Amino acid sequence: MKWLLYRPNIFWMIYDMYQSQADIMEPMRMMAGLCSEFLRGVVPDNPYGMNLRHLTASLDIFGHLSVTHRRPDYAIRDVMVGNRIVDVEAETVFETPFAGLVHFQKNIDRVQPPVLLVAPMSGHFSTLLRNTAKTLLQEHDVYITDWHNARDVQLRHGHFGFDEYIEHVLKFLEFLGERSHVLAVCQPATAVLAAVAIMSEDRNPLTPRSMTLMGGPIDTRYNPTDVNRLATSRDISWFDQHMIGVVPWRFAGAGRRVYPGFIQLSAFVAMNISKHVGAHFRQFRSLMEDDQAAANMHRAFYDEYLAVMDLPAEFYLETVKKIFMDHDLPLGKLKYYGRLVKPEAISETFLLTVEGERDDVCGVGQTAAALELCAKLPDALKRRHVQADAGHYGIFSGKRWEAEIYPLVRDVIQRSA
Repeated sequence: MKWLLYRPNIFWMIYDMYQSQADIMEPMRMMAGLCSEFLRGVVPDNPYGMNLRHLTASLDIFGHLSVTHRRPDYAIRDVMVGNRIVDVEAETVFETPFAGLVHFQKNIDRVQPPVLLVAPMSGHFSTLLRNTAKTLLQEHDVYITDWHNARDVQLRHGHFGFDEYIEHVLKFLEFLGERSHVLAVCQPATAVLAAVAIMSEDRNPLTPRSMTLMGGPIDTRYNPTDVNRLATSRDISWFDQHMIGVVPWRFAGAGRRVYPGFIQLSAFVAMNISKHVGAHFRQFRSLMEDDQAAANMHRAFYDEYLAVMDLPAEFYLETVKKIFMDHDLPLGKLKYYGRLVKPEAISETFLLTVEGERDDVCGVGQTAAALELCAKLPDALKRRHVQADAGHYGIFSGKRWEAEIYPLVRDVIQRSA
């Protein structure tokens, strides 16, 4: 249990410093938001309207530019099924201290293929896959892994590492029952492939009929990105000493070692700093011109983007070591609770890999490596797709996902159902 011991380390204080700063800024942001609302109502009748519009826009941006640790709502109220709109209700149907399995229930008579949507545990909440889930819901019975914020998980619930992550995927797949399908977005691709391999080797009758891996780091030696290079630029002890914080005393998970979500967010922003600065300049113009539609779209995106969750330290460190540094899966060294994972055991599950041509998180070829690892899977049960001109988020959200990638996923599920 040495991972629970608090060893003095200046970098462990970073969470306390961040939280203190956030606590100080919160009332200031609330006041800025209230002032912005008030000024918006008096600008049209004021002779100094132009100056007030500048001030109103600045206050609005400052008021909304705050990091939160609260999971946003999935906000999927209804979906088109066939030629009619049906209501959707999100319900947690299976839960552990570290995750819930959320079922998007629809009041329909027809039986649709059950699909487990495995979201990444990488700093953002599973609600980031809202568009992915809603698109799938048109023709499938959708469940999603709803990972919990580690800073809300009490120490008494113990360890959560890479083995526990795979174990959760296995439990969730077994909950879905026979003839299910699984779709992994980004980071969980390795864990999902491992879970299906274990079920296949065990001849588990609940093994999913199809597996779709989207933008996932199966073998990061292919076309390494800046993310991959960062992970291999230091040894694991550096990440332990510089990237791990301790949850402050006033939260449920007080004392738990975590990889803080705000650090991951900072890394994401730094990768595309010009894009985020440009987005806020455009937001300023939208507010100046009273373009509320554009302003609301900006707020909706950043409300989601700035909602972060902490990861258990052991899961983060083991992921960096096993996937990015040591390449355990492609080198045949990945183990699940001491048991060797054998992708070649997969012989009946249809495998689809999806990659984005311009993905700067997971390079082209990293996900498709799964096709070669599943050596005993017939070619008829393998399919690879590289989406032209798509970045990382474009393969699971937006127009390209809905119009070009989803039809491929649907076809694979129909063929293997």
